[in-house]
Amino acid sequence: MIEPFDDNYFMNRALKEAENAFAKGEIPIGAVIVVENKIIARAHNLTETLNDVTAHAEMQAITAASDYLGGKYLKKCTLYVTVEPCQMCAGALFWSQIDRIVYGARDEQRGCINMGTKLHPKTKMEGGILAKEASELLKRFFIEKRNLN
Repeated sequence: MIEPFDDNYFMNRALKEAENAFAKGEIPIGAVIVVENKIIARAHNLTETLNDVTAHAEMQAITAASDYLGGKYLKKCTLYVTVEPCQMCAGALFWSQIDRIVYGARDEQRGCINMGTKLHPKTKMEGGILAKEASELLKRFFIEKRNLN
């Protein structure tokens, strides 16, 4: 029997996606969606690349996972995302009926928790997994961005 991977393993994969975003000049947020211990979607922010305010990592991952599964519902799936989802992404995750959301760093200003956004009643959400690493990547991105301007 293959040992299941843990939350740190999958969050590390999301962090790799965030690093891909960083390399493209995108806000470094990454996401992966997992079902039955298998990554079925990988994504990172593409708002600048696509000139699309909705091209958040979570939205890209939802679309990729839905395509993989052949349906719009992400039941039995877990989203790992490096930063707490925003209100828009939380709304999409509500409609996807995803089972679980695991995030790294909190977004005190724009995160769905402080905005009071509701998730699907069956969705579980937990945070703080590799939060320090996710937060440091964001801080480094904005420091470099300020120094370039």
